[in-house]
Amino acid sequence: MRASVVVIGGGISGLATATRLAERLDPGSIVLIEGESRLGGKIRTERTAGFVLEGGPDCFLATKPAGVELCRRLGIADRLVGTNPALRRSYVKRAGRLHPLPEGITGLVPSRLMPLLTTGMLSLRGRMRAGLELLVPPRRTAVEESVAEFARRRFGTEAYDWLIEPLLSGIFAGNGEELSLEATFPQLREMELRDGSLLKPLLTARVRARGPSAVRAGFVTLPDGLGELVEALATRLTGARVLTGTRVRSVREAVVGRGYRVELSDGRIMESDAVVLATPAHASAAMVASLDPDLAGLLRSIPFVSTATVSLAFARAAIPAPLDGSGYVSPRVEGGPLVACTWTSNKFPGRVPPDAVLVRCFVGRAGLDQVVHGEDAVLLELAREELRAVHGITAPPLLSRVVRWPGGMPQYTLGHRERLARLAARLTAHPGLQLAGASYRGVGIPDCIASGWAAADEVAAQVGAA
Repeated sequence: MRASVVVIGGGISGLATATRLAERLDPGSIVLIEGESRLGGKIRTERTAGFVLEGGPDCFLATKPAGVELCRRLGIADRLVGTNPALRRSYVKRAGRLHPLPEGITGLVPSRLMPLLTTGMLSLRGRMRAGLELLVPPRRTAVEESVAEFARRRFGTEAYDWLIEPLLSGIFAGNGEELSLEATFPQLREMELRDGSLLKPLLTARVRARGPSAVRAGFVTLPDGLGELVEALATRLTGARVLTGTRVRSVREAVVGRGYRVELSDGRIMESDAVVLATPAHASAAMVASLDPDLAGLLRSIPFVSTATVSLAFARAAIPAPLDGSGYVSPRVEGGPLVACTWTSNKFPGRVPPDAVLVRCFVGRAGLDQVVHGEDAVLLELAREELRAVHGITAPPLLSRVVRWPGGMPQYTLGHRERLARLAARLTAHPGLQLAGASYRGVGIPDCIASGWAAADEVAAQVGAA
């Protein structure tokens, strides 16, 4: 079989790549290959008995434009909705109790001084030290810092442990001692160098929402789950060839001329002018091991953490006290593998029957992810014990779902930017070969879409010029 471009991986990155290529090249010359029987990757939406259950992400950040822009191109932007504005309060678990997260947290850092200075999450000493961030001089040396080192230097240890680290874990499921600031939140370092403080520019800024865009100031989703986005993308690929349930064994150079030979697990061979690897770095490494061992080694050097989600539905009458807010995060210093708990029926009220409550627990963090590989019963009991301890919920769930993501969360550890530079240098030896996905420059849905578009544009320019 012959194709202009083979896209390997049918998650959001691969779908964004393939649909962009279909706009710029003959759709019939595009082949999308996905190892699983379905498209969507970590976007996994189940609709059953009046519930909308998400096994992976349930929303995306609207301030990063690629997600909203893709929805606009697909004709579904008018369906985007924000989280429930009446129940947006979030909490942090400390010593088994929930404390309100201070208002005005932007990214990882506070943008309002008074909530920071009055929060019950921190001791008086911890609050005073955090407020003194305004007076901490910027570090002018170019030495790479971990997120933990940077945050402690600017806000103190207590603020890092109980406010900043749990938010970081909620995004990366990682260890702040190992995650690179310049690879995860480079804007914080840039702000420090430019303004001398992180609090100062945020405190003086006056951000005003304008008109209908106000609902999109934070996180947005689609009413029937993010599966709507996958379904809309799949519709756009009707002219392309889509192979699901098909794994790729290897990617090698073409025997004759330029291009690549893609060997499938069933023995078939596809020849193409270009290949986009929109799979996790460790999976991509296995595919290119014969093509370029050095490239494979660089891809394997990106570490990953295993995670899981546990969704539990209960009759509303079984909840001892109303859940006020959207959920909570659990810091690493609190102990255990549970990272966060979302009160989904509060966050997205249209996703459950009127007499039900839906809760979702996130399990697995760097160094504490072995539990993810255990039996469903172990993860279910972990989640139920959490709900008993925090909320007093003892009733059996109406339904439950466990979804695992083994090796699913890339870790941008110290040296990540250097690894990316070395990957880019190796790719110059392989014209028409591109990488896309969460392994490289952002783990969120908009980041993955943007990476897919960038890979598609590069490949389309090369193929068009050939």
